[in-house]
Formats: sequence, C-alpha cells, structure tokens
Amino acid sequence: MMSHPDPAAVEAFAALHVPGKPLILYNIWDPGSAVAVAAAGANAIATGSWGVACAMGYKDGETLPLDYAIDNLKRIRGVTDLPVTIDMEAGYGNSAAEVGASVALAAEAGAAGINIEDKWPGPRTMMDTVEAALRIAAAAATGLFVNARCDLAILTPQENHDDALVDAMLERAKAYADSGARGLFAPFLKKPDLIAKLCAASPLPVNILLGEGVPSISELRNLGVARISHGHGPWAAAMDQLTKEARGVFAANR
Repeated sequence: MMSHPDPAAVEAFAALHVPGKPLILYNIWDPGSAVAVAAAGANAIATGSWGVACAMGYKDGETLPLDYAIDNLKRIRGVTDLPVTIDMEAGYGNSAAEVGASVALAAEAGAAGINIEDKWPGPRTMMDTVEAALRIAAAAATGLFVNARCDLAILTPQENHDDALVDAMLERAKAYADSGARGLFAPFLKKPDLIAKLCAASPLPVNILLGEGVPSISELRNLGVARISHGHGPWAAAMDQLTKEARGVFAANR
C-alpha cells in the first residue's frame, strides 16, 4: 500500500509560494549542509541534484542511483523539521508509471515536494509536452508538491529568448497545471520583461534560478516571482572555499 505524505505539511509548504513574497531556497546537498542552512533561518530545505550527485562522486543527469538519493533524503529529514523538497531531475523513470514509483519513494521518505524536469537527462532534449504532463501527473498522484521544471530556456540560446519562448513555456505550464503540478520552475530565464510576462500569465507560481545575469532577489520579488532557487551555487561556493583553504595549508607547509 502506497504511503502518502502528510497533506498538512504539503499544504504548509505550498503556502510559502507567494508571488511578490518569494520562498528563498539556498540549496543543500547532505544532512550537514541542511543543518547549516536551517540554522541560518531557512523556511524550507531544498536539495540540488548537481551538488548531491557530485558530493557522492557522481555527475548530474541521473547517474546517481535512486536509492542513494532517497537515502540522502532520509538522512536530511532526520536532522530537520523544516519541509524538504528533493530535486528528482527527470523523475527517475522511463515511463510515467516508473516516475510515479520513484516519486512515491520520496513521499515515503518524508519529502514535502519534488522538482521534476521536462527534458531527458541523457540526450538533454525536450520531452513531448503530453509525455511530460503524464509523468508530472504520476508524480502529483503521490500527494507531493510538484515543481514542474520547464527547460525550454536552458536549451534555447540566450539571444533567442523572446516573447515566443515565454508563450511556449506558458503552453507547457497550462498542461502541467492541468496534470497536478503546483509550481513552474523556469531556470535560465533572465530578462526582466520575460520573467514578468511569465509570472503574470502562468497558472502556477513561478520559480526562478539565481545566477549570472539574473535579476537580484529584490528585483525578482517585484517581478512577481514566488520561489527563488540557488541551484548548484552553494555547493560550488563551498567546494571552492574548501579548495582555497586546503591550498593555503599545503602551500604554507611545503
């Protein structure tokens, strides 16, 4: 019998997604980083697939075994009472049914939400909208908050980001909302006017990824964004700091 998450916990997490007053997520990769971010004042904990995979010696793109990802989730849930959302990349499944089974494991492990993207992890090509929607529906059937990631902006060169791109994203957003998604993640969308257009017309609260060329958190707030993610940035910054400090120690003691 499938175990479902606590509906009250999922709804509490969903309530944090407010356009103009966004949920800010400083993505973590293991229990230790979860404790650190929780202590800093986070309202929720979010894993980033890149950091989780690299921390375990794998590469991003579902090369990390699913049982490793779920075990990591269980350990994170063991150190915090904050809602936890897990990045499940494309859902760990070749079919909608397999995605549903994989996401059910995250539900049983205590997640409040997941991210699921609409491009294939291997060839990095977009899924057909209907197929992506079926996979999202299977994920949503577990009762978790599904943040549907639309990767059109990732696979479209920045110089081609225009109103037509946002229109295409909105078509997918409607299909994903109809399938039970409760958030729309639009990584690599950077132009303020396009972000504002997406936020104004999306049937789902919009999640934007911070990064080079992306408006500031205060600007994103004014554009109507409901969720802001830091992606692999925190993991990369932590590893860069570790390398710098280790280099200094070794250089001083040769």
